[in-house]
Amino acid sequence: MTPHQIDLVQKSFALVLPIKEKAAELFYERLFAIDASAAPLFARSDMKMQGSKLMAALAMIVGGLNKPDSVLPKAEALARGHVAYGVTDSHYDSVGAALLWTLRQGLGPAFDAPTEEAWTEAYALLSSVMLRAAHTAPDAHA
Repeated sequence: MTPHQIDLVQKSFALVLPIKEKAAELFYERLFAIDASAAPLFARSDMKMQGSKLMAALAMIVGGLNKPDSVLPKAEALARGHVAYGVTDSHYDSVGAALLWTLRQGLGPAFDAPTEEAWTEAYALLSSVMLRAAHTAPDAHA
């Protein structure tokens, strides 16, 4: 990612923070609508708490984009943990699509083409790191 792309992601995420509860709700609604296989992964979850966890994870990752050495090990650990919950490779595509859709809905005109491209790049980088880590988890399955 370029420094400009990192700046776009960080500035646009700052606009999400005031609406983070609604954004998390929109994200999970969209995720379950486009990928029915994701819903059972959250069957026993308190979705309000899950939304808070999602936003905290995004804040950690977005905040660490300009210092990847500090954030990538955390993302890798997160990915290895997700394997135990039943997350598969295909879920990463669904999550990416739901994330971009949510940002588009929540940010409106502020989610312009360069910002969407920056988020797409950020998610591609993150998901590739997480998928690699997931494949090395003790109970990995794809």
